[in-house]
Amino acid sequence: MDIVTKMSDAAHSMKIRLRADLRSAMKEGRTTEARVIRALVAAIDNAEAPPLRADQQATDLHRFRDGSAEIERLSLTPAQVRAVLVAEMQERERAATEMKRVGRSDRADALHAEMQLVGTYIE
Repeated sequence: MDIVTKMSDAAHSMKIRLRADLRSAMKEGRTTEARVIRALVAAIDNAEAPPLRADQQATDLHRFRDGSAEIERLSLTPAQVRAVLVAEMQERERAATEMKRVGRSDRADALHAEMQLVGTYIE
């Protein structure tokens, strides 16, 4: 991926923003916020992973002996990054609903707070 593509990649831009916010959260001791931001970075990283063919194994992509163990990541559009973030919100919503159902209102409230944080990144 060339530098022009990299700079216009929505995932790259979002991860820059998330990592800056992560540093701030860590410096200020906001551990819950830092945990959620790490999860968002991981979710975007996972979305950037190229799919394997049915006959391919992950180890086939890595040629460790010749020094070329890196593979090119997928470039995500703004809509794809948004979809990743929306999926993270929906996952927390489902978990909050279940927590409320089993009488864990405290955990449901915490998950709703996480949803609000994720929502700040959805454009």
